[in-house]
Amino acid sequence: MMSTKRKPATQTPTRGAILKYLGQRNQPLAEAALFRAFALRQAQDKKALRELLGQMERDGVLIKNRKGRYALPSHMDMIQGRVSGHPDGYGFLIPDHGGPDLYLSSREMRNVLHGDRVVARVARVDRRGRLEGTIVAVTERVNNQVVGRYVIENGIGVLVPDDKRISQDILIPPDHAGAAKSHEIVVAEIVRQPNAKIQPVGRIVEVLGEHMAPGMEIEIAMRKYDLPHRWSEAVSSELEKLEDEITAHLTGRVDLRDVPLVTIDGEDARDFDDAVYCEKTDGGWRLVVAIADVSHYVGTDSALDYDARQRGNSVYFPEQVIPMLPEKLSNDLCSLNPHVDRLCFACEVYIDAHGNLGEYRFFEAIMRSKARLTYTEVAAILVDKIPAVIDKYRSLIDELEELYALSQALRGRRMADGTIDFELPETKIVFDEQRKIERIEPLERNDAHKLIEECMLAANACAADMLLTHSAAGLYRVHDKPDPLKIEDIKKFLTEFGLTLGGGGHPRPGDYQAVVAQCAGAPHAHIVQTALLRSLKQATYSAQNSGHFALGFDRYAHFTSPIRRYPDLWVHRVIKQLLDGVVSDTPGDEPDVELEQIADHCSVTERRADEATRDVVQWLKAEYMLDRIGEQFSGVISGVTNFGIFVELSAVYVEGLVHVTGLGNDYFHFDPARHRLTGERSGVTYSLGDPLEVKVVRVDLDSAKIDFELADQTGGRKTRRRRRR
Repeated sequence: MMSTKRKPATQTPTRGAILKYLGQRNQPLAEAALFRAFALRQAQDKKALRELLGQMERDGVLIKNRKGRYALPSHMDMIQGRVSGHPDGYGFLIPDHGGPDLYLSSREMRNVLHGDRVVARVARVDRRGRLEGTIVAVTERVNNQVVGRYVIENGIGVLVPDDKRISQDILIPPDHAGAAKSHEIVVAEIVRQPNAKIQPVGRIVEVLGEHMAPGMEIEIAMRKYDLPHRWSEAVSSELEKLEDEITAHLTGRVDLRDVPLVTIDGEDARDFDDAVYCEKTDGGWRLVVAIADVSHYVGTDSALDYDARQRGNSVYFPEQVIPMLPEKLSNDLCSLNPHVDRLCFACEVYIDAHGNLGEYRFFEAIMRSKARLTYTEVAAILVDKIPAVIDKYRSLIDELEELYALSQALRGRRMADGTIDFELPETKIVFDEQRKIERIEPLERNDAHKLIEECMLAANACAADMLLTHSAAGLYRVHDKPDPLKIEDIKKFLTEFGLTLGGGGHPRPGDYQAVVAQCAGAPHAHIVQTALLRSLKQATYSAQNSGHFALGFDRYAHFTSPIRRYPDLWVHRVIKQLLDGVVSDTPGDEPDVELEQIADHCSVTERRADEATRDVVQWLKAEYMLDRIGEQFSGVISGVTNFGIFVELSAVYVEGLVHVTGLGNDYFHFDPARHRLTGERSGVTYSLGDPLEVKVVRVDLDSAKIDFELADQTGGRKTRRRRRR
């Protein structure tokens, strides 16, 4: 019998092998050349490689030229990135790997929508010196659904996107409109993406209702920013299995039920994830920060964990919350409600009289909060010394006073070491029973807020130290040093207020804080602080620790809010593993790819929540001003441009524009270096921080923009003009 040798199975090359091979070649290669290079002879092997090449092309890691040959984008001078649209129709390509943005003309933007990922090349440098790009390929379409106003004009229906960065209207054919009526707010599924010749086409899948309906601004924001707001069926199933009784889970836990732990939060708080206790020691204090033990209820591979990770964090709108965890957990089982037993994960740390952190430990425990205190009540006890409030909480006074003394020591140490502590104004929107805005009132940050803040900072610093000491695969809260160009810009800005940022080209946190102290109490203080904040980079999450610039900490992590932040939940799990003797498989100096992806995702969801909340607040403030057209307000110039000045109203912090044509019968010249407009004939100047009286003249709810005019023509400052010689 004749024996035959079986041919070895050919393995499809990996992405890495393909990229390496193409990187070594100086020319684009056809499929056939790649088949030969990887010795692929079987039809199924060639098919597998062909599919992989197609996927790599869609992901933007390969480019297929007009001759059907593949090459690396870098070899073809291609740039990968994300499209950022502008309401006026043009846009920019934000490169993935840094470098200048590419200007995309309105003609190029017909092919894409805001947020799409593309590969482009530099076409030319325009007259303004900008790099202008041409889109070569769209690698990812991110707008599967769009929310906006459905409008029927001359028998043709279109959806006008609420996100003004999507400048193209979405065509809605009659058979795709469903039951939607003209001018209703709807959600449309994109059934055909745009290209150079056709506009996008959509199908209405949800009708939200009238534009001015109460709560509509939140409904729009949830869909505009793709905020997950519905729980999966699997989550509902897991919730049904959770037991309300916790006595079966006490083995190995420290019993803190006799320790007078208390929660301190705002009046309208509903979930309480941290409680504190402090006692005096010979050399300082013993602080216990007890945090809701969310990780006990939310398993690593559970549906609850999946949904929580997708959300990344809770989103707090005015009088409405999209929670990271279902209400049964966030407001019940995991909430440290007063006078009930709750599972917690505690950090105990010893702190000396100078505010230096000493020995610490983490442990699982059971607790029973002795009181649900508010910031207002604690300030009334510790600062204002109001007898009635003191009498109400007489049994807790000693511990509260020690907490106050400890917080002052911790804060004093931070200030001495160098930290930035902005006192930026915040507002609260108060609604009536019909959810119409009754008033906008400022929120004050008192010493009780600072007390809790210091306790949380201490616990978070201990958590970061625990992760680093054991080289654990944790998530860190990092904040990089400011960009040198931003430092240069902020220094020029500050000179207009007679302020100086120290530290040369490398200012430290203490240098920033010195500026904050210099302008404290001045009318322009919050404008200066806002500019300082914008000069800093955004804090993010990372699998690698690089310190926190603003806080002045060389190590920092989020540990204290696992009900509303996913990174905190992750840190809890890692520390618990360390306590159980589980050592990380990934050394601390090697990146964990999956963990970096989680860190990046949580950074994105945090920014997404901030943007959605800001949109809602701006719209609500615009609605509030709609009923105040014709009224006069005091304000401060918060921005100066070549087309006018932005004025922020005092107390309510609503911002609007006074157009340059409304500044007086004069030609006004813009000085960007000094942030001012100066009248050519009158010599009147309008500069940042100047007080003004303005009148509300127009409100555009669609764009949430407000127009002011000067209440009289005596605003501005008259500059001295030199006599010509």
